[in-house]
Amino acid sequence: MFALVDCNSCYASCEQIFRPDLRNKPVVVLSNNDGCVIARSKEAKALGIPDLQAYFKIRPLLERHKVHVFSGNFRLYGDISRRVMDSLRHFSPNIEIYSIDEMFLDLAGMDLPLQPYGLTIKRALWQQVRMPVSVGLAPSKTLAKLANYGAKNIPGYDGVCLLDRPGKWQWLLRQVPATKVWGIGSRLGQKLAGMGIHSAGELADSNPKMIRQCFNVCVERTVAELNGTSCMALEEVPADKKQIYCTRSFGRKPTTMEPLLKAVSLYASNATEKLRKQRHLVRTIQVFIHTSPHQPDYYSNSTVVQLPFDTDDSRLIAAHARQAVRAIYRPGYAYLKAGVGLIELISRKHQQADIFQNHQNSHTDILMQTLDAINRRYGHGAAFLASAGRSQGWPMRQQYCSPAYTTRWHDLPVIRT
Repeated sequence: MFALVDCNSCYASCEQIFRPDLRNKPVVVLSNNDGCVIARSKEAKALGIPDLQAYFKIRPLLERHKVHVFSGNFRLYGDISRRVMDSLRHFSPNIEIYSIDEMFLDLAGMDLPLQPYGLTIKRALWQQVRMPVSVGLAPSKTLAKLANYGAKNIPGYDGVCLLDRPGKWQWLLRQVPATKVWGIGSRLGQKLAGMGIHSAGELADSNPKMIRQCFNVCVERTVAELNGTSCMALEEVPADKKQIYCTRSFGRKPTTMEPLLKAVSLYASNATEKLRKQRHLVRTIQVFIHTSPHQPDYYSNSTVVQLPFDTDDSRLIAAHARQAVRAIYRPGYAYLKAGVGLIELISRKHQQADIFQNHQNSHTDILMQTLDAINRRYGHGAAFLASAGRSQGWPMRQQYCSPAYTTRWHDLPVIRT
């Protein structure tokens, strides 16, 4: 048996934790550089505030409905997510962190009433973190996802939905479109609709062998999971990323090359730090820059660079990223965004040395380990590449950013009596 715990409107709920005056009021959270709406409280959804819409387009609508607007405070959200996970570890020794706001719990072998247990989880997270959650419980992870959907969207469940026998999940599957099933996107949903399969229930009733012939073994497993057969185990250790990207939009658009060079140097360094954390090397990188697509003179370009050898050296990767910018930069534009991607990764444990080719030496390994150790001890950015510059000339726009309530001493909330 699995439980899926999902934080309701996670980013908006994080903002409401330290602003109890905003509970039961409409709240939206904006993306980097206050670009578009990426999170809405249930009150904002009820007002018809659209998701993923550019802020400047719907600003009059937000002002008319007196919606409270926040810039994305992702360090705060990450810390609140960690606190939620710490609380959940009291309810199961085996947890899979699926995303910043979703966690699977393995409840196998627990001989207890599961509906009250789900309610206990929900109440504990509100009491300990002030985070509203929905809980779905079922014998497979796919059904647990659907149970969570039911807990959140179907009245009467009180935020907890238990699907512990076929009659329960068969009823719910008939209420839910096939595109709401985990792993069934819109494109796959269109193909299923062409076969007369529109609901999750119809997908569950389909012939597994036929589904495998028309699609693949993953969709066949989904059919089995919808019928209560667990085909996907809990992944307690997150899988290594196959690609690592670091991209940012500029708060103040640079019109010369120098800020772009500093930016990609910083992004390359940040991406490579993540690369070292999962003990991988990279042999190919991608670099891109582009202006705003809303401007008539839109310009976009990217390039792929093959590195001289597999490496996790921030200096080497940043140097090649800067060289790539010099190749694709065009004067006369105000650039909106730049990014660096590490796109061909290889695990250190699978690396094969070649005595006839260059390779990264042990001195570089020690230097990179030292760089990471300094930043772990004294904070991210304590040690950095000189090519990234001491100060950023492209600050990110965060006009409505809340304080760092949990990670900065002088932002701690003060209670006055």
